[in-house]
Amino acid sequence: MLVQNTITGRTAVKIAASVEAAVASGAAAAGDLLPPVRGLAGHLGVSAATVASAYRLLQERGVVTAERRRGTRVRPASPVAAPAEAPLPKNVRDLATGNPDRTFLAERRLYDEGLNDPELVRLAKKHFAAEHVPAEHIAIVSGALDGIERALREQLRAGDRVLVEDPAFTGILDLLYALALVPVPLDVDDEGIVPASLERALRGDAKALIVTPRAQNPTGAAITPRRGRALRTLLDRRPELLLIEDDHAGPVAGAPYVTLVTPARARWAVVRSVSKFLGPDLRVGLMTGDAQTIARVAGRQTLGIRWVSHILQHRVAALLRDRATRARLGKAERAYKERREALLRELRRRGIAAHGASGLNVWIPLAEEAAVVQALFQRGWAVNAGERYRVASPPAIRVTVATLSPRDAARFAGDLAEIIGQRGARA
Repeated sequence: MLVQNTITGRTAVKIAASVEAAVASGAAAAGDLLPPVRGLAGHLGVSAATVASAYRLLQERGVVTAERRRGTRVRPASPVAAPAEAPLPKNVRDLATGNPDRTFLAERRLYDEGLNDPELVRLAKKHFAAEHVPAEHIAIVSGALDGIERALREQLRAGDRVLVEDPAFTGILDLLYALALVPVPLDVDDEGIVPASLERALRGDAKALIVTPRAQNPTGAAITPRRGRALRTLLDRRPELLLIEDDHAGPVAGAPYVTLVTPARARWAVVRSVSKFLGPDLRVGLMTGDAQTIARVAGRQTLGIRWVSHILQHRVAALLRDRATRARLGKAERAYKERREALLRELRRRGIAAHGASGLNVWIPLAEEAAVVQALFQRGWAVNAGERYRVASPPAIRVTVATLSPRDAARFAGDLAEIIGQRGARA
């Protein structure tokens, strides 16, 4: 029975986390019995309701099963348990795995050969460490949103409040609504989240924060070192808050990576998708985080998709090692910066305020969106209305500059100036 120092904590969340840690480390095995609710409550000096709530959390996460006569036990194949890797003796023939005959397969990898490509894991650790992001624990996921969704699903419950940048990427907002989570908007300027806005929000009961440290979509904000220090100081007051960083643009963002992760952070994850810089069809995201968060993500993968295709993983690893690819990324970063700054310059010349410190987009605040979007379309320009990106922030349009030449930027800015001049639509 798990007692003594194995189960600790004085809140339901911390009690549940201690059981998960025991399962993940191997200190608790499938079938192990948890103490009766009242007995553990007395041992920890908490109410029986607190322990019962912890056990419910563990059941919801698939870590334990509860039966009246058998009690509460660690379930087999728990999503947080480390996979067993005991090799068979040479004189034992394997008829247990359910694998097909390798000789008949076009792609020879079998079911029991691991989740992650070791070379891609090595490269992920190298890339994260180069930007001062802890990288002891790595998961490979199917892109940024997949990693974010997995982290949220494993740590939050329906109705929990999540701090988000406002405006924010539509995929993030759609995901929160789909998970029945409540977005809480934070003000953003060119340096990232505004500290005063975060300070106010942290007084509430939010359970997580999702932030894009650079190439923020849609505003292009990039956290500066000064802003990063201010935000880390505020976040250190809430070490239990789940911090998720979305580095969707990676090396073509046009700004250095400033992480908000500190040693005091108990729960965190950083996800770097390769889609923006290697190709959208490479559905691969490199994910690092605290041991428990990564264990939960990897554990759920073993129960669902099992792994991201090793064909894709090998391809991404090869591209990350390739000198020609690295040179292309440097060229792309410079080109995106030139195109972004060209549009900002042309807009300033016409007295139009806009934002775009990094990334592939420029955010242009306006008094109205729909009419301007329609008028631009009639002149041959398709842009996005800001409505879907906004929670409480004012109207704007998002312009993607990835293929916009400096000459076209001048034409676009001229057309926009005429439209908002005619309509009085400038913010």
